[in-house]
Amino acid sequence: MTAAAVEAMKPGSVVVDLAGETGGNCELTEPGRTVVKHDVTIAAPLNLPATMPEHASELYSKNITALLDLLIKDGRLAPDFDDEVIAQSCVTRGKDS
Repeated sequence: MTAAAVEAMKPGSVVVDLAGETGGNCELTEPGRTVVKHDVTIAAPLNLPATMPEHASELYSKNITALLDLLIKDGRLAPDFDDEVIAQSCVTRGKDS
């Protein structure tokens, strides 16, 4: 998110930058801090999953279940490589990879 995009937001808006720990997805992010820029609050917590491990575990398990649902059909491994998620998740495939 550019600084210009933040400046164009309505006063009182809030940005929660979940990538703050790695520098953030917002140009105005200050990792580990909550700041106000152009009347917009920008929060960039560090290690957010550690602050709520139960919820992080639930989210992780839901994501793994969703991935397995894409990979398994009728009890067998059957990845559809035309599926965007499967295609982007595949590291190697076939004998030539």
